[in-house]
Amino acid sequence: MANVGKLGFRVLPSPPRISDELLGRFRGLASSNLADAMGRFNFMDPGIRQRSGLPLCGLAVTVNCRPADNLMVHKALQVAEPGDIVVVATSGNTASSVFGELMCHTAVARRIGGIIVDGAIRDIDGITRLGLPAYSRTVSPGGCDKDGPGEINVPISCGNTVVPPGDIIVGDGDGVTVVPSGHAEKVLRLVAELVDREEKRIAEIAAGKVFRADVDELLRKYGVIA
Repeated sequence: MANVGKLGFRVLPSPPRISDELLGRFRGLASSNLADAMGRFNFMDPGIRQRSGLPLCGLAVTVNCRPADNLMVHKALQVAEPGDIVVVATSGNTASSVFGELMCHTAVARRIGGIIVDGAIRDIDGITRLGLPAYSRTVSPGGCDKDGPGEINVPISCGNTVVPPGDIIVGDGDGVTVVPSGHAEKVLRLVAELVDREEKRIAEIAAGKVFRADVDELLRKYGVIA
């Protein structure tokens, strides 16, 4: 899709996509492990909550909306490819829902991978029945307009973290992490190392080494214990 519109009211083309094989290696990874692997950064704040009880993993199609308007969310459902995650900023509005059951029917028909809204969604029971992974800051019965302006595929802030279009979004019951696509291989290596360390520690606990030795070492260093 060509760059059309003007600053503040435009639909930009999606950036180059990582391979399906590389993206697939993130499926099933814990959002917490990913956040730890990235220096405990790149995760959305706890206000962004799982609403339909389903995990998600896909590439971000970003939407910047003005308060109480979802014109560009409708367009994003058309722009997104199957499996993509529509990530929406609402300029701080938490009362006017920009996504609900009727739009969810469209999302499911398009095989969208999920939606994340830093703002409100509604019709949670219907969204859950339809099986769409959905995350939001609030749930509200209020609706919104379809007038614009807004932008698609621009960097946004969602859950107090930067989300560029095309980045890898992983969500589960703990929350949502955002993995820069350009660092995907490195993050996967770091997560594998982290998981290996955790598995070794679990084996130590099972073998009777219940407490970590470094805890007392640190407390001695700080003069808390002798």
